[in-house]
Amino acid sequence: MMYAFFSSVTELFQSPLAFLQSLLYRVPATLIALILHEWAHGFVAYKLGDPTAKMMGRLSLNPLHHLDPLGTVLLFVAGFGWAKPVPIDPRYFKHKHRDDLLVSIAGITMNVLLFLAFYTLYYAALRIAVSSGFLVRWQGAFYYASGRNALFEYALTLLQYTAVLNLSLAVFNLLPVPPLDGSHLFNDLFLKKNLFVSRTVARYGMGVVMLLSLTGVLGKGIGFVTGAAMDGMDALLSRVFFGA
Repeated sequence: MMYAFFSSVTELFQSPLAFLQSLLYRVPATLIALILHEWAHGFVAYKLGDPTAKMMGRLSLNPLHHLDPLGTVLLFVAGFGWAKPVPIDPRYFKHKHRDDLLVSIAGITMNVLLFLAFYTLYYAALRIAVSSGFLVRWQGAFYYASGRNALFEYALTLLQYTAVLNLSLAVFNLLPVPPLDGSHLFNDLFLKKNLFVSRTVARYGMGVVMLLSLTGVLGKGIGFVTGAAMDGMDALLSRVFFGA
């Protein structure tokens, strides 16, 4: 995250036009990933008896209901951001830890499903491009064959970026650090302790995340997992769409 922030800010000053162009796919991809992630939490919580998110207007796909002021600023400045966490009250749950587990994993599941959907659409678009002669596939790589099409290039970039972003967000949220979803999963499966996480604990948790980001450990870890998943999907989708 921190590397992405500094590299994005560097790009902003070195090449403002390229930075502004990148926002055309960064912003919609980030909005899709964050808003549907939070909506999934609220929807599953509502189905399990917690009306808090619904009463506060959070069961909506309207970005204005979910965007955090600072997260929104970073969204445009750094190319990534965050949404306001959906309010969950575990006192409504009949099965405390089981229901909290389902709510916590809902956001991660949503991001994984979005990754699968957008990466499949990306390969479908590649197949159409190859069939139409716009791209040539040689030894697993794709090359432009007949000029450039800005709109089609944008669509390919948006599909691929959205897929990768959702996968990265899913992996990131699996970290067992408060207040990330992974901490709930770890608690619900193993510790079975109080479901409420204090703001102090959450701040310490995010401090750990920032430290791991600054040292590069977090980026390398997430990159390793997402890279392995991408390799597997590339092999599968190449066989599905190109027969090899």
